[in-house]
Amino acid sequence: MLWPFPLVGTLPSWVVLILTLIDLVIRVLALGIIPGNRRPTTAMAWLLGIFFVPALGLVLFLLFGNFRLSRRRRAQQEAVNTRIRAGTSELAAVESRYDGPEWVASAAELNKTLGSLPMVDGNSVELLPGYPDSIKAMAAAVREAKSFVNAEFYIMSSDHVTDELLTALEEAAERGVEVRLLFDHLGTLRIKGYSKLKARLNASKIRWRPMLPLRPVHGQWRRPDLRNHRKIMVIDGDVAFTGSQNLIEPSYNNPRHRKVGREWVELMACMRGQIVTTLNVVFATDWLSETDESLEHQLGHRPEAVPGHVTAQVVPSGPGFITENNLRLFNTLIYSAQHKLSICSPYFVPDDSLLYAVTTAAQRGVDVELFVSEKGDQFLVHHAQQSYYQALLEAGVRIHLYKAPFVLHAKHFTVDDEVAVLGSSNMDMRSFSLNLEVSVMMLGEDIVQRIRAVEDTYRGISRELKLEDWLQRPQLVKYVDNVARLTATLQ
Repeated sequence: MLWPFPLVGTLPSWVVLILTLIDLVIRVLALGIIPGNRRPTTAMAWLLGIFFVPALGLVLFLLFGNFRLSRRRRAQQEAVNTRIRAGTSELAAVESRYDGPEWVASAAELNKTLGSLPMVDGNSVELLPGYPDSIKAMAAAVREAKSFVNAEFYIMSSDHVTDELLTALEEAAERGVEVRLLFDHLGTLRIKGYSKLKARLNASKIRWRPMLPLRPVHGQWRRPDLRNHRKIMVIDGDVAFTGSQNLIEPSYNNPRHRKVGREWVELMACMRGQIVTTLNVVFATDWLSETDESLEHQLGHRPEAVPGHVTAQVVPSGPGFITENNLRLFNTLIYSAQHKLSICSPYFVPDDSLLYAVTTAAQRGVDVELFVSEKGDQFLVHHAQQSYYQALLEAGVRIHLYKAPFVLHAKHFTVDDEVAVLGSSNMDMRSFSLNLEVSVMMLGEDIVQRIRAVEDTYRGISRELKLEDWLQRPQLVKYVDNVARLTATLQ
């Protein structure tokens, strides 16, 4: 029953009967409501929670059970998508006619159907695996800005590593450049020094907003753990940066991390060409959602030069869409792999469809490898991830554990010699359902080999996990892994 047994024993029988009927009605309603538009595993986890710990389970479901953004924001996203389809007609002239395997064209069509953005040719991509190097590169680009700088990051901080970039943004705003800045409200709020960051931004001419703010007093309420996890910076419509890195020093301003030498390892990319415009579309969508200001005038900018030979396509995803764009793309590409599949994901907690895609690839003879951290920074997520290792290893997936205390936070994967995907999205159920993410699909052997060269450095720092060793882990670890796996489905 929903009601504590000691309390029930002190109540009149008619009250007990009413409470019992309420309890029964809640359970019956839960059986018919909770499974709607949810994965069976997710629905079952919620139902188990409500049936075994009814009062707490019901409260948690009411707080965290809705993984969609507000109806207003979803309608706004659809309206923006409609305008994008019309407004990107100028890109039709440069929309790619990629002459490659049919499955690549099929994946591109899927992306365009779901995310509304075309695949475009003629882009250059410079990979930036060095943590301070990427921030210095962004600062240098901002110092050259003439018209606008649009930036959004999940986490931001004012510290000794980011100071150069923040100073460049402040100076750009002072000289008349339109500087717009977004960061996730709760993602940044929990970082030490948030007040210092706000004071610095308020003292500047930078226009900034927190994304997905949670302010019940002001009527801004939503599921508390929805996040805008994207990382994008666009300068003048000519150059853009995206990838896995937040704007914060590599130990996340955490003394405990510094004490043990824990730093985050990232991969960012500097891009030029038509892909910059499509990345700016994603920023413009988020800016519109938070400020009601349209930036469509920026989206008419088209770089005249053809700076490189990489064909690329931006794939936005998140609860603002009715589909899980990133998951559908990932599964499509993984099932298309014929020879080699390399995956790097800091939080690998797949749903059934992704787990089957990866293990099936290995079972049909594809060389599959997975790069993950030896020791994760999040206890439950790390143990949930470990609960999948046995199935992966038994299928033939090679797992490389990036040596602790470092956290391998880069997010990318490559398929054969044809496709590389880089962005903000983890391969976990949170990134598929709860986080707003951005991914870039890039085509061609050159970019694949350059990302694999980065993966070669990971392999040199990692140790390979063997099935026989994994099966010998303590029973307590197995138990914790399995419990954590259950919590991962509560979405």
